[in-house]
Amino acid sequence: MNRQYLMKVYPVGRGRDVYRNIEICGVHTLNQLCEVILDAFDFIDEHLYEFCMDNRMYSDFAYQSNPEEEGELSTDITLDEVGLIKGQKFSLHYDFGDDWMFTITVLKISEVEKNFTPRIVKSKGSIQQYPDWDEEDFYDE
Repeated sequence: MNRQYLMKVYPVGRGRDVYRNIEICGVHTLNQLCEVILDAFDFIDEHLYEFCMDNRMYSDFAYQSNPEEEGELSTDITLDEVGLIKGQKFSLHYDFGDDWMFTITVLKISEVEKNFTPRIVKSKGSIQQYPDWDEEDFYDE
């Protein structure tokens, strides 16, 4: 048997009007969870990120996408290894320039017989990664 996690993910401050519920297996890594989240919100995956396990930006207890120093926690760890519990809240801090924060709540942990590809099971609303960016202005320079 394998663990399956049901998580609600939403941009900070937007939990009622913009969110995604995601199912993912415990054998998947935090890197893979980040990919699923960014894809679910139609973000371009081109920046560094961290998972802040105490739900605070620039946390001391964070898994880094590109650890700079020996001993820092890496996002190559599986969800099962992280030790998530039902009701736990943690954050994905994405793009340290724009400081996108996504709150992640573990809604349910269950057992499944087979691993599966992560999937979005519920979706509401949308956001833009670069709402003020005008592609025509970029090419005119």
